[in-house]
Amino acid sequence: MDVFGVVVTAVWAMLPAYVPNNAAVLAGGGRPIDGGRTMGDSRLLGDGKTWRGTLVGTLAGLALAILLSMLAPAASDLVGYALPTFPLRAGLGLAFGAMLGDIGASFLKRRSGRERGAAFPGLDQLDFVVGALACAFVLAPSWFGETFTVPVLVAILLLTPLLHVLTNGIAYALGLKNEPW
Repeated sequence: MDVFGVVVTAVWAMLPAYVPNNAAVLAGGGRPIDGGRTMGDSRLLGDGKTWRGTLVGTLAGLALAILLSMLAPAASDLVGYALPTFPLRAGLGLAFGAMLGDIGASFLKRRSGRERGAAFPGLDQLDFVVGALACAFVLAPSWFGETFTVPVLVAILLLTPLLHVLTNGIAYALGLKNEPW
């Protein structure tokens, strides 16, 4: 597969993981997962990680995986590459894993003394990717192996930080985010 095919496959395969955290923000509010508990002088996770956001984000990513599976034949014809479809377990792994990765990053941020919204370069851009890939591997190992070849994984690791910075910068410029990261 050439570079274009690898990039198209990487973005397509990760879309169900790219959407959940944005959908969680749109769901807004709700009961914090940590219930206000602290560890030392800081919250375990903070008010930004809620049960509602986690559920809405997971469902949004899973719904997108189902939609992409339906669109895959036409999209494959359009781009000239066989794009993957998403078995339910793979879609769930990508979506829920993205949420878990972000929750894990929040925990690490609190342990390092960073406040909600504070930048943590590297972690901010790849936390959800690690969670999504790990959960997809556990829930759908055969699909994972077929879809996430080494070139596709490299593309994901290179493109995701760029996409993250670009989309967050746009959201910040539009007044949808309080910080540009």
